[in-house]
Amino acid sequence: MVGIGPGGPEHLSQRAARVLETVDAVAGYTTYIDLIRPLITGKQIVSTAMKKEVDRVSAALDLALSGTSCAVVSSGDPGVYAMAGLVLEMCRERAIAIGGSEKAEDSDRLFVEVVPGIPALCAGASLLGAPLTHDFAAISLSDLLTPWKTIETRLEAAARADFVIVIYNPKSRRRADHLARAQQIILRHRDPATPVGIVTGAMRENQRVTITTLTDLHRGDVDMQTTVFVGNSSTFSYDGFMITPRGYAQKYDIGTSETATP
Repeated sequence: MVGIGPGGPEHLSQRAARVLETVDAVAGYTTYIDLIRPLITGKQIVSTAMKKEVDRVSAALDLALSGTSCAVVSSGDPGVYAMAGLVLEMCRERAIAIGGSEKAEDSDRLFVEVVPGIPALCAGASLLGAPLTHDFAAISLSDLLTPWKTIETRLEAAARADFVIVIYNPKSRRRADHLARAQQIILRHRDPATPVGIVTGAMRENQRVTITTLTDLHRGDVDMQTTVFVGNSSTFSYDGFMITPRGYAQKYDIGTSETATP
C-alpha cells in the first residue's frame, strides 16, 4: 500500500516512488491513479470508481497471489482513512498468510508493506500554520461505513474534552447538512469565536485556505476534498495563521530573546 501524498508525484516519498517504479501493477481510485499516471506508464492498472474499494482490493490481491507485484495507492497516507486497513482485513478474511520485511524469505506468505504518505491533516495544518501543536482528534463525517449516531457521540466527546478537531469528509451532495449538525454539537462546548481552518485541495491546483470562526463554519465553502480544523479553547489566529499553543508560554518567557528559568 502506497501513500501518494496530497498532490501527486511531487509529494511522493523516495520509498513510495521506488515502489511504484518496481511493481508490475498499480490499483487505485481513478482520481488518484490520474495524479500519478506519468509515473506508471506501461504498468497494468486496476482503476475503479468511488465505493468500489472492495472490488479494487480483491483484484489487487488476486494479482499478487498470481505472482504479479501490485501497489494499492491511496491519497495522503494509506493508513489514515484509506486502503491499508481494508487490504489487511481482506487478507484475514481470505486466510492469506502475510508478512513484512522480516518474513520476506517465507515463500508461503504474501509480502505486504505499508508505505507512508502525507495525510490531509498534516498537509492542511502546514498551510494554516500550526493548528495541531497540541492534542487533537480526527473524525470523519461520512456515515457510509459509520452510523451517524456514532459520529455524533465522537464529536460530543472530542468537543467536551477540548481536543482540536480535524473533520474529514465534511460535506457531499448526499450529506449536505452533516457539517452544520457537527457545528452545533461542537458549539455546546466551544466559544463561537473559536478559530476554524478550512483547507480544500491541499497542495493541488484547486487549493483554497480560509480561516473563519466556529459560528460561521456553516457558511464555509467545503466539499469532499476539504479538511476542517476546529481549534480548542487555546487556539488563536495571528497574521493569517492558525496556532494552537503547546504550552510553552505557561512555563517560559517566550516574549524575550533569553530563555527564562522555569
